[in-house]
Amino acid sequence: MLLGRVVGTLVATRKESSLEGLKFLVLKQLDIEGKETGGYRVAADAVDAGLGEVVLFATGSAARQTERTHQRPCDGVIMAIVDVLEVDGVVKYDKSKEG
Repeated sequence: MLLGRVVGTLVATRKESSLEGLKFLVLKQLDIEGKETGGYRVAADAVDAGLGEVVLFATGSAARQTERTHQRPCDGVIMAIVDVLEVDGVVKYDKSKEG
């Protein structure tokens, strides 16, 4: 599992029929301090995440393990919205304190 922040959306009106009904979001991967790392990633949204939210996402074959993505051709899925991230007793992220 990886941490990311939702930074955009992707709309595809023509796509493989098994992808119908999936919402696609654009993510930036985050490190444990909440800093952006690497490039962008498109992921299917299995939890109704929104713009700016910190999320957990999976890639590769693990992305097809959710109810919404099972047996679908995707290799990125958002599977959780982060409420609090605490490391070694220090809160690194708290959704309730975000603007």
